[in-house]
Amino acid sequence: MANARESELNYPLGDTLPAVGQALELQPGVHWVRMGLPFALDHINLWLLRDRLDGREGWTVVDCGIHSEATQAAWEQVFATQLDGLPVLRVVVTHFHPDHMGLAHWLTQRWSTPEQACRLWMSATDYNLARVASSSTVGMGGEAAADFFASHGLTDPDSQAKIRARASYYPGMVPAIPASYRRLMDGQRLRIGAHDWHCIVGYGHAPEHISLFSESLGLLISGDMLLPRISTNVSVVDVEPEADPLTLYLDSLQRLAELPEQTLVLPSHGKPFRGLQARLAQLREHHDERLDEVLQACRAKPCHAAELLALMFKRPLDLHQTTFAMGEAVAHLNALWLGGRLVRERAADGIYRFSAVQTA
Repeated sequence: MANARESELNYPLGDTLPAVGQALELQPGVHWVRMGLPFALDHINLWLLRDRLDGREGWTVVDCGIHSEATQAAWEQVFATQLDGLPVLRVVVTHFHPDHMGLAHWLTQRWSTPEQACRLWMSATDYNLARVASSSTVGMGGEAAADFFASHGLTDPDSQAKIRARASYYPGMVPAIPASYRRLMDGQRLRIGAHDWHCIVGYGHAPEHISLFSESLGLLISGDMLLPRISTNVSVVDVEPEADPLTLYLDSLQRLAELPEQTLVLPSHGKPFRGLQARLAQLREHHDERLDEVLQACRAKPCHAAELLALMFKRPLDLHQTTFAMGEAVAHLNALWLGGRLVRERAADGIYRFSAVQTA
């Protein structure tokens, strides 16, 4: 959902963007790289941090882009022109989604030597989920996803056929996972070059998303937990159909609320911005409004997720966007249901419908 109050945020770089294959210096030793994506959300921000690891000078890469020839070529251009002749020492991935994880295997292989491995660093939960998803799929396509969406009202044959045909969605963008990794955990201090970065776990968008905060630099690499222009997707998927990721996400935002107001947020999509507290307030209000809309609709009549899409999303959706929107609609319904404000019933047609709890 687009942010109608984006003007409350401050973009210190204005409209300046790094060109593909180039890096834009934000602070000494902190560089912004931007890669293309084949979706409506057409880019991802990646980060280069000057590093010293095990006595070697070089760089840490944060997030990878999807596996594609175009992204690999853009990285090769970065390596040839932006690294001052130094190697990539490690690859940090905030979470398992394909635009963040896709080239982790290639990057770690590309920069490993017989003497020194270029290791992947990420949370254990997301690492292991990536391993499962790269050989099958998780919530994004295939038979299980189609059946799950059908149980929430998305039954039209065309959508069902297209979702079933997307069984290779994740493996197509993340064909391989590094065989080994270093685990990141909440509260862990990660020394990158001359600065400490603190790991802040976030739930709801991914199982164990890791954001990185440097107090000395005043920077937060927020990943997908905090975006300036759009609200982070928070979805229920087929492998955990009774999950409550929205409550987890909103609780996770409270962790970020403890950071200094002047923190420069480096998001995975959109531009670096200041106004952390304002953006957190906007996101809370956004989800409060959506929850209220869903509750009111379910008071009027029992509703399933598919019939709430037009209420929650005011624009036409392609299939890729529809699957995310369905997951988000179920997330809002589950939050209200598990919070005791809705009742869930499965009718003879196999579809879950939610109605408001009757009060005396």
